[in-house]
Amino acid sequence: MIDHRLFREAMGKFATGITVVTTLNDQEIVGMTVNAFMSISLDPKLIAISIDESATMYNILPQTKQFGVSILRKEQKDLAMIFAKQKEKDRDIDYIYRHHTPVLKNSLATLSCQVKQQIKAGDHKIFIGEVKDLQIKDGKPLLYYDSNFKRFNHNLSIKI
Repeated sequence: MIDHRLFREAMGKFATGITVVTTLNDQEIVGMTVNAFMSISLDPKLIAISIDESATMYNILPQTKQFGVSILRKEQKDLAMIFAKQKEKDRDIDYIYRHHTPVLKNSLATLSCQVKQQIKAGDHKIFIGEVKDLQIKDGKPLLYYDSNFKRFNHNLSIKI
C-alpha cells in the first residue's frame, strides 16, 4: 500500500499552473484555488477540473452548472493563497463577468464554462466544462511545484 504523504510528494514533482475556479451561488461569488486543471478537447472546447469532496465547491458546482477558471499570473500569488485559505482576505478582489460568470480581473487567461459532465473519481469529482467564453492576456504564469508556489523566471529559450 502506498502512503498518502509519499503519493502527495510524488505528485508535487509535477509542476502545474495555478487557477482559481469561481461560480455564482445565490448571488454570492464562491471560489477556490485549483491546480488540477487540464484541456480535454478542441471540438467541442472542453476543459476539466478536479475538486476534492471536502471542498465547498464540490456540492455547489452541480447546482450552479457553470464556473469560471482564472489562470493566474505570477503577480497573483496572494489571490492563490486567499482562495486556498492559506491567507486571510486583506483586500477587495476584482472580478469581471464573462458569459454571466465571475472571473478574476487581470489573470493570464479566463474561461467561462458550462458543466457538461461530472465523474466521481475516488475522493474527488471531475467536472468537465464546455468553454463558452475566453480572454487571454500577456504575462508570466504562477506555478505550483514541490508543495510551493513558484514564479516563472524564464530568460533562456531552448529548442528541442
